[in-house]
Amino acid sequence: MNDHYQLSDSDFEKKFEDCSLEPSLFNHEAHVRLAWVYIKKYGEAIAIQKICEDIKRFDRTHGDGNKFHVTLTVASVKAVNHFIKKSSSSSFKAFIGEFPRLKTSFKELLDQHYGFNVLSDEKAKTIYVLPDLVPFS
Repeated sequence: MNDHYQLSDSDFEKKFEDCSLEPSLFNHEAHVRLAWVYIKKYGEAIAIQKICEDIKRFDRTHGDGNKFHVTLTVASVKAVNHFIKKSSSSSFKAFIGEFPRLKTSFKELLDQHYGFNVLSDEKAKTIYVLPDLVPFS
């Protein structure tokens, strides 16, 4: 398999949850897709809880368990949810086409909310840090 799009949303979710998804397929766009799938299925609050647990497990299974970043993960879900509220798309492919910034300019989106480099902040890696510029809506 070359691309996460070869899987249906439910197969993508299942393979990610049971850690059978090929790690090379779990790129930034796949992270955004997972947030989209979980928000659509569970709502924002449960999506945040699930995605944090599931990414930690995936990282422990396929890596050294040190890549998971709490603030980045929660902020990602909140950003995706913000755009879902504005979307008319019924598929992830259409959604990412409608809001390509989630794929191509994600760091710039975060920079609108955080006045510091959230990606390199050690505290932000282990606990959720609220935005210091603009809260997520």
